[in-house]
Amino acid sequence: MKLHELADRPGARKKRSRIGRGIGSGTGKTGGRGGKGQTARSGVRIKGFEGGQMPLHRRLPKRGFKNTSFALRLNEINLERIQAAIDAGKLDAGAPVDAEALVKAGVLRRARDGVRLLGSGEIKTKVAFTVWGASKSAVAAVEKAGGSVTVLAPKREAGEQPA
Repeated sequence: MKLHELADRPGARKKRSRIGRGIGSGTGKTGGRGGKGQTARSGVRIKGFEGGQMPLHRRLPKRGFKNTSFALRLNEINLERIQAAIDAGKLDAGAPVDAEALVKAGVLRRARDGVRLLGSGEIKTKVAFTVWGASKSAVAAVEKAGGSVTVLAPKREAGEQPA
């Protein structure tokens, strides 16, 4: 085989269709755009237009609000994951357990805005936790095992919404 004999396999390259080039091309006159009107013109096309009927996105009620400016992104972690890390020897139960210790042990990937302790599973080891928040069941389980939970979040008054 010589250099000038190299070629693509048949059908590997497709020629670009030149639209609007006469009746014989099959894409002449309107050029695949249909009839007249706004949709036939360049640069304009109404997204979500339903022929004058109220569009679906305006018929549905507005709902919800996402507090992205003040909402805290917390890592939620269950007691069973912490107990597994202690059993595996990744986490030292003698030292206080906080976000930094959990990241160092590989239980969490990154610290984010804090850690919230949840009560799924059981903990058998006496551990001192320093976390942003904790559920009532988690606090009860830790204290039952002889440990303590220090919550860093400011105390809320009665009737106030949780963060």
